[in-house]
Amino acid sequence: MESPSSPNYPKTTMFLLALASLVVVLAGMKAAAEIINPLLLALFTTALSAPIYFALLSRRVPEPIALVLVISGIVALGFTVTVMIGTSVDGFSQNIPHYQDRLKQVNGALFEWLQAQGVSVDIERARSLLDLGAVMGFVSNGLNRLLATLTNAFFILLLVIFCLLELNQLSGKIHAVATDGDDTMQRVEHISKSISRYFGIKLLVSFATALPITLVLWWMGLDYPMLWGLLALLLNFIPNIGSMIAAIPAVIMTLIQFGFGSAAWVAVLYIGINSVMGNLIEPRLMGRTLGLSPLVVFVSLVLWGWLLGPVGMFLSVPLTMVLKIALESHPETQRAALWLGS
Repeated sequence: MESPSSPNYPKTTMFLLALASLVVVLAGMKAAAEIINPLLLALFTTALSAPIYFALLSRRVPEPIALVLVISGIVALGFTVTVMIGTSVDGFSQNIPHYQDRLKQVNGALFEWLQAQGVSVDIERARSLLDLGAVMGFVSNGLNRLLATLTNAFFILLLVIFCLLELNQLSGKIHAVATDGDDTMQRVEHISKSISRYFGIKLLVSFATALPITLVLWWMGLDYPMLWGLLALLLNFIPNIGSMIAAIPAVIMTLIQFGFGSAAWVAVLYIGINSVMGNLIEPRLMGRTLGLSPLVVFVSLVLWGWLLGPVGMFLSVPLTMVLKIALESHPETQRAALWLGS
């Protein structure tokens, strides 16, 4: 008996079906963001820690000890970042009313000067635009959402442990299941190396960006210099707009404490450091690691941020890199991969 042939739909119908399927998948991802975020963090943490884990195993360190050392490092780093963010945000949030009053005084002096120069200013509207609580609320809300995800630390660590243990058997399973086991294993290794290299370079550049900013703000006597430096480090992982977002609260705080002149110098400091790091240092170090179009990087930031929140913004580039590598591995989807490339 002949097998029934598949229906021959018009190309327009197939495109609409594919588009509808994509919409359903994206809607499902957005609805399940609280579950997907810890899973993604665990997978990317595994990809980052796997080279260290296998390096320890290659030096004949017993597997349980190597696993304990890697997990201990992850716990120490996560605990340090969480405590620094949590204490700084709590302390700053308590002082927001004082800073808001001080900002009103600074704004009042500015408005009086503008009116003396003959410039008409709608004071109430201008004050609503310069609302410190709204700006800092946006920053602290993003950090709190990130901390809320990190509170699933025990679940994430369990996933990382099982993923690391599974890596020893991954090659054998891929060769047993896949018809092109060698090619599939090469793609998996390529994805892991690309992610590790991206995060390694990004961490180095972010630290080199945050360190001088922290030292200069501390030297100026600005309140919470560690918080602004940590914001510069973390938000530098968000492409295109992260460094600009990190500069806003620090400039406003400088305006409150020291006035317009110092705030302008701090703005110049952020622009100068981020221009050097983002346009000169980072592209030289990254080379062809990304292989993504700048437009694709920006669109992926918006898309993953909308779907998964702050975690999606932090992981937007690695997630798009994985998608591009997956599309490149199949002849039917290589054209789509070309659209993502640089």
